[in-house]
Amino acid sequence: MGNDLLDIDQLIGWNDLLTEEERTVRAMVGRFVDQRAMPNIGHNWETGHFPRELVPEMAALGILGANLTGYGCPGISNVAYGLACHEVERCDSGLRSFVSVQTSLAMYAIWAYGSEEQKNRWLPQMAAGKVIGCFGLTEPDAGSDPASMTTRCKKDGADWLVNGTKMWITNAQIADVAIVWAREGDGGSVLGFIVERGMPGFAAHDIPHKMSMRASYTGSLTLDDVRLPEASRLPLAKGIKSPLGCLENARFGVAFGVIGAARDCLERSRTYALERKQFGKPIGAKQLIQAKLADMADEIVKASLLSVHYGRLKDKGKVTAVQISLMKRNNCRMALDIARKSRALMGANGITIEYGVIRHAMNLESTLTYEGTDEVHTLVLGRALTGENAF
Repeated sequence: MGNDLLDIDQLIGWNDLLTEEERTVRAMVGRFVDQRAMPNIGHNWETGHFPRELVPEMAALGILGANLTGYGCPGISNVAYGLACHEVERCDSGLRSFVSVQTSLAMYAIWAYGSEEQKNRWLPQMAAGKVIGCFGLTEPDAGSDPASMTTRCKKDGADWLVNGTKMWITNAQIADVAIVWAREGDGGSVLGFIVERGMPGFAAHDIPHKMSMRASYTGSLTLDDVRLPEASRLPLAKGIKSPLGCLENARFGVAFGVIGAARDCLERSRTYALERKQFGKPIGAKQLIQAKLADMADEIVKASLLSVHYGRLKDKGKVTAVQISLMKRNNCRMALDIARKSRALMGANGITIEYGVIRHAMNLESTLTYEGTDEVHTLVLGRALTGENAF
């Protein structure tokens, strides 16, 4: 690719948008992605392997618990964290999903709702990548409606007994701790617990035949009379708003991250269009192909500007749940559309692992529906615009 070609960074205008810290974080994570993650990602995805060997390196970069403060966490800006997610997902959504779950769900739940003892015990080890966490909210029959969960907890003397099943849990099979949400009795409040690997009655299971997020662990959790001391309960977590607050926090990283996957698709498509010759010239010289590339660039620039703006609001504590829903809905739709267009632009080559875009497309099918489905975020926006609840 010639040096005279316009870089997407120039279209976005990153240098004038970002602080020095944010540019440094992005460059540092980008180098790690290019040198350590990218070379093996096609093989890892095809074989269903999560490169766990990279976890200590990600921890050393400071991206685990990156935007949390204290307790061994780096405390960088939300924009810097979003850019880190962008760079990791430029490689693969599954790798970014690991970072998101560790940081924005498992660690955030302890950081926001835990006791000082819990924070001091777990967060430094999780930031260092020595303890891996997962987040147990979704159930086989309670996805978009988490309030209908059937996992139950009840007092038994000084302890709690927890019973239930959680489904579609990232990191389930390798997690040292799980943040598990359960309802007290049939009409009580939703409570959160830290459940440690190896506790009697607690187990993680594989979900076979997964065709998306293959370079990521996804499993189920079963809890059969798991006995937990009171010290395992998150004391500040009260009601369904607590786990939903974790999800709102996580959606920001998801929405920022998918731009990276879209960008990788655009860059692969442009390279392909300049190298692939048909009818005596590169297909990149054809108007229809240039129109596709221009449309992709359009959407990536708009999503990037939106994400930085909402990241700035998040850093000021001013971003709203509706704005995060808009960001997640817009960016995930955009990224999946670009991955599909990139696949089509490459013709038959686009369905192979070698060219990369089909891997992104399959992964992005998951981002469209997790952390709130596209339909749910549509209804969140609809309710905000009309005042009518259509759920």
